Amino acid sequence: MQKKFLLIGSLALMMACARVPITGRSQLNLIPESTMQSMALQEYQTFLTSNKTVSSATSKDAEMVKRVGQRIASAVTRYMAQNNLSAEVANYKWEFNLVENKEVNAWCMPGGKVVVYTGLLPVTQNETALSCVMGHEIAHAIARHGNERMSQQLVSQGIQVAGQVALNRNPVAQSAFLQSFGVGSNLGLLAFSRKDELEADHLGVIFMAMAGYNPQEAIPFWQRMASASTGSKPPELTSTHPSDERRIAQLQSVMPEAMKYYQPIK
Repeated sequence: MQKKFLLIGSLALMMACARVPITGRSQLNLIPESTMQSMALQEYQTFLTSNKTVSSATSKDAEMVKRVGQRIASAVTRYMAQNNLSAEVANYKWEFNLVENKEVNAWCMPGGKVVVYTGLLPVTQNETALSCVMGHEIAHAIARHGNERMSQQLVSQGIQVAGQVALNRNPVAQSAFLQSFGVGSNLGLLAFSRKDELEADHLGVIFMAMAGYNPQEAIPFWQRMASASTGSKPPELTSTHPSDERRIAQLQSVMPEAMKYYQPIK
């Protein structure tokens, strides 16, 4: 009987292997994307009811968040279509909200639910730098890093738990979901690994370039983030990130690739 369960588990792991767009890295995704998006929508709506959103009708900053988000989303959708990956974003219903919060943070849930905190804007300083952050966060969703992190945690709890996630009532899965996407008061408890962060940096500068934003702005932006992290408590956006030196070095190494996609907004 034990051998039977081991065989089933091995088959499940093999079937759950996926590849990240652009980088081609192999990853483990045990949870159906439909389940991830269902959980995302529920938690996203809960978040919005308990946090103050800034109206784009009255705020240029909120309007900018939506404009940048829509441009990146269009670029991502176009890229996925060109590479026969449209199915991976077919059910995305993109939303972009600016939320009143002093924390230097932003996140994107599966299905394209993106939130930027007002505390981030003094560090981004301009629209292009904002596109760097939003490209990075959207990259996490496109690369399914949350699914990967949750899958890793669920495997440690037993593969059978993943099947219960579809009910959206498993407390282990719900906790892992919120922690994976940095939502709520306990931001980043699970968080993304440094590997995921570097991969999101890579995809992010390409996405912002596809959207018409100069990816070279990513380097001074992350330098500003490094300066903002010199206090006793770093911003949530950088709390689990690679060292500043490693991040800058990688951005410089992938910049020639990103520049190939760059066509300035006319």
